[in-house]
Amino acid sequence: MTTPTPTAERSGRFALGDRSVNRIGYGAMQLAGPHVMGPPADRAAAVAVLRRAVELGVDHIDTSDYYGPHVTNEIIREALHPYPEDLTIVTKVGAERTPAGEWPEALAPEQLRRAVEDNLRDLGVEVMDVVNLRMPGFSEPVERSLAEPFEALAALRDEGLVRHLGVSNVTTQQLAEARSIAPVVCVQNHYNLVHRHDDPMVDALAREGVPYVPFFPLGGFTPLQSAALETVARRLEASPMQVALAWLLARSPNLLLIPGTSSVAHLEENLAAGMLVLGPRELEELDDIGGTPTP
Repeated sequence: MTTPTPTAERSGRFALGDRSVNRIGYGAMQLAGPHVMGPPADRAAAVAVLRRAVELGVDHIDTSDYYGPHVTNEIIREALHPYPEDLTIVTKVGAERTPAGEWPEALAPEQLRRAVEDNLRDLGVEVMDVVNLRMPGFSEPVERSLAEPFEALAALRDEGLVRHLGVSNVTTQQLAEARSIAPVVCVQNHYNLVHRHDDPMVDALAREGVPYVPFFPLGGFTPLQSAALETVARRLEASPMQVALAWLLARSPNLLLIPGTSSVAHLEENLAAGMLVLGPRELEELDDIGGTPTP
């Protein structure tokens, strides 16, 4: 029996802005060099990953011009421009990179304008599909007003430089504040099998038909570690990371995944998670790792 080729389409679809996208997309952060600085060791391999992703139906790429900086967007342009009509590119602004590799915030209106213009230039587009405002905090949001920076992005949207706005690394209160200024088409926060603080937000957005995009879906810079996850993976003859992605797909229909990799083989492994079926037993065992989701 021939094993079917993993494709993004097998994961299902959900609306993102004015488009429908496959629920497994691609996060481009790992295309830059070590510590997300400078060029990759093998630029041709990075280009190959992007082209293979689109070939397999990935139509949602998440990026930022501060990856590198500039490097990741330049590679995306080299690999895919002119872009397929159905490809949605989502970027984020709100931080910069220092020569030492730090990530200082860059939330002033003039910094945000420059960041959007840098994304447009390096990606080779006239308008960004979606721009997320990334608020400070390494993996947890800091409660503070986002009114000024989000108003600045709303003004850029009104100028026609951006189609849609999203928010990243935000609290429920910050999300409400952003929505009082302009429509929010997606939320990108820290969420995965073991990090479940946002369960109520996931469910609330699902009821409204708004996508939630987990960053660190596989645990971030340290992969997820769980004996229960390993047990389920062995039973299903899958990798633990495939099971973790499959759990996210089963968790809620509004979750859009953007696992990243610099390897074609790993890309295909991630997409194969869309074919993995978790039964009631597996879901119960996995839910117990981080606490049962809110109904």
